[in-house]
This record gives sequence, C-alpha cells and structure tokens, in this order.
Amino acid sequence: MNKLIELYGKQTAEASADWAAILQAQACPFLGRRCVKNRKSQPKKTIGVCAVVHGRGDAQTAAIICPHRLLEGRKIFMDSVHLLALHEPGNDLHIVPEVSIPGGSVDYFLVSARERKVKDFVGVELQTLDTTGSTWPARQQFIRAAGGGGASKVTAQGTAFGINWKMTAKTILVQIHHKAHTFEALGKHLVVVVQDCLLRYFEKEFSFGHVHQQPLVGDAVHFHAYRLGMKNAASGNPLTLASRHSTDSVGIATCLGLQSKANLELDDILERLSSKISERTLLTC
Repeated sequence: MNKLIELYGKQTAEASADWAAILQAQACPFLGRRCVKNRKSQPKKTIGVCAVVHGRGDAQTAAIICPHRLLEGRKIFMDSVHLLALHEPGNDLHIVPEVSIPGGSVDYFLVSARERKVKDFVGVELQTLDTTGSTWPARQQFIRAAGGGGASKVTAQGTAFGINWKMTAKTILVQIHHKAHTFEALGKHLVVVVQDCLLRYFEKEFSFGHVHQQPLVGDAVHFHAYRLGMKNAASGNPLTLASRHSTDSVGIATCLGLQSKANLELDDILERLSSKISERTLLTC
C-alpha cells in the first residue's frame, strides 16, 4: 500500500490538524516559507508532499521524497561541523545555498568565516527518493477525505505512484563522482545526505564493500544517512543520524563499476606511448 504520511510538514494522521488552513498557507516549515514544489500543470498550486509509505507488510518503507524535508532543525549542518578542519571558536557558521563548482551545482555550503572572510567550507548535497508516477492523485484523495471526515479517518492511500530506486541511486552516484574530484583537489569534504533506506539500496545494488564503515576524515566524500522516525502525531516524525560512511573519488568510481573503464583508458595511454618510443626518444647524457 502506497500512502502519504506527511503533507506540508504535518502528519496526515494528525487528527487535530486544520487542513483547510494548511492548504491555504501552502507553507514549508523546513524552508520557513511557501512550498517551492509547484505543480507543472498548475504553477500556482504546490504539491506539499514530504514523505510517503511505500510497499506492503514488513517491506513497507517510510520514504522522504522532498529534499527540503532533510532540513529539519538544521541537524544535517550541525552533524557536518566536525569536517571543518579550520573552524575555530569565534568563527561564524554560514549556510550558503546553490553554489556552482566544476562538476555541477552543490545544494549547500557550510561555511566557517571570521569577519566575513571564509576560513573553511564543507559541501552538503541532499538526495531523497524520486517517485514513479505522481503523488498528486493520492494528495487530492487525502484532502477530499480529510475535509469530509477528519484526518483520523483517512487512509491517504493511492496506487498512482511508486519509488524509483534505481534511477535515484544511479543519478546521485554519477553526480557525486563528478563533484568528488573537485573537493578532493581542494582538500575539502562533500557530505552526501541521504535516507538510511537509500543507503541500504546502494549497499545492495552497487559495489559498496570498499566504502569505509567507520568514516575517515581524510576521505573527500562522506555519506550521512538519516532515519525518519515514526512517532505519534504530537512528536512528529523526527530525523536522526543513523550512520556515517566515507570514501574518495576512486571509491565512488568503483561503486559505479567504472574501474574497468579507467583501466582501458590507462591501457590506451600505454599503447600510444609504446608506439612512439624509439632510439631517438632515449634520454641520454
């Protein structure tokens, strides 16, 4: 059974929620402003779906589908402060969104600065799961039911969407591979924030055995996996850091199975060099 569990930061099971007011405001509590996920066919309407439950029985997964949901309490940034090697007491911490670097754009930079001069930084990339199909029909079904009988009587279920595990995982690893070289060359860190269920998919479907289970500060890429708690409506669904792992740019290439390609490129260079060496190219005194 696929169903919505969070809409505009509120649990769909919360009986006391004023859904008329919530839908009118269309506010994202994690961004502190109006939801930015607009519906393509109706730009003035926002989708507002933060998380869903996917699957049946023991295979059910609470999946975050909006990256802004990961901004809860700014925990992801505080959990990355230790990677600011040059941060000192008295420095200010800044969160700078959407910065372009060689290899692509990074969602956020956690910056340590003194008197507005940057002393150190860490890149923070957010990745949540994508859906197959739209969550809009399930959202509308929930709204109609909540308006008629109260949220406590609503299942908020819908079968129009699924979770696109394969595409999500492959896309983020390719993006990380491109950016890892830049951070590695600079001697800086890139933190990839994911949900624990997505990290488990990485480990199952990709070559992940070489990734350090105990993170090394010297590695350029750090995976921070968060668990979405499922508590009562009053407490909300809190995010907690479940595990941390790390690797380097070569490790990301190995995850993607690019090692064989790298070897072919090396072989090609060796062949080209072999064809050009001769008595005339010898280094002599």
